[in-house]
Amino acid sequence: MPAYLSLLLALAYLLLGAGYARRLRAPAGGRRPLRLAALALALAHLGLLAAVIPEGAALTLGFGNAVSLLAAVVMLLFAGVSALRGVDNLGVVLAPLAGLSVLLMLLPDHSTPLPVGDAAPLVVHVALSLAAYALLALAALQALVMAYQDLRLRRHAPGGVLRALPPLGDMERLLFQLLALGFAALTLALMSGVLFLGDIFAPHLVEKTALSIGAWLVIGTLLIGRRYAGWRGQTAVNWTLAGFGLLALGYLGSKFVLEFVLTG
Repeated sequence: MPAYLSLLLALAYLLLGAGYARRLRAPAGGRRPLRLAALALALAHLGLLAAVIPEGAALTLGFGNAVSLLAAVVMLLFAGVSALRGVDNLGVVLAPLAGLSVLLMLLPDHSTPLPVGDAAPLVVHVALSLAAYALLALAALQALVMAYQDLRLRRHAPGGVLRALPPLGDMERLLFQLLALGFAALTLALMSGVLFLGDIFAPHLVEKTALSIGAWLVIGTLLIGRRYAGWRGQTAVNWTLAGFGLLALGYLGSKFVLEFVLTG
C-alpha cells in the first residue's frame, strides 16, 4: 500500500476534526456536510483496509491494522448515530483519532497471518466483535463528554462548549442505549467465539477471552444497576470506562504486547 494514501486519509480526518470543532456552536442543520464527509471517509478507510488486510487465503490483522479497522467501524457507526441523534460533538475527538489509526497501518506487522479456511463463521464472529467494540467505544467517549459536562455544571460554568451539547439527561439516555446495544453485540460475539473458534481458553486466546468476559460482566452489572438501583451520573461513567478499558486491553493490549514487547 502506498504510504501517501494513508497520509492523505489521515490529513482528511484531521481536517474533518477541525470542521467539527469549528461547527461545534453552529445550528444542527449546518452539520449535514460534516456527517456526509464522515461517512465518506469511513468508507474510504474501510476500502483502504480491504486492500491491505487480505493476504492470499489469510488475513493480516496486526496491531496497526486492528486498531485502524476498529477506528473505521467506529467512524462508520458514528456517522449513522450522529445523523439520527445529533451527537456531532464526538467528531471533534473521533476524527483525529481515526486519522492517527490510519498512520498506525504503516507500522511493521509482526503478527502471524490468520488462515481464513471456512470464512463465513469467522466473518460472523469478527463482525459481531467489531460491532461490540465500536458501540462500547462510542459509549466510553459519550461517558467522557458527560463527565466533562457534569463537572462544568457543578462548577456553575455552563457556557462555552456546553451550549452546543444536549441536556445531560438526553446524553445519559443515549449512553445507556449504546451500552445496551454494545452489551448485546458483545454477548453474541462471545457466543460465536465459543461456537466457531473452539477452545476460547487456548493459550493464545486466554487473556483476550478473560478480559472480554470481564468487560461483559462490568457492562452487564451496570445495566442491571441502572434498571434496579437507578445507577447514573459518575457511577455510570466509571463503570462504562472500566468495561471498555477491559475490552480494549483484552484485544489491542494483548496484540501490542505480543507484537512489540515479547518479539523485541
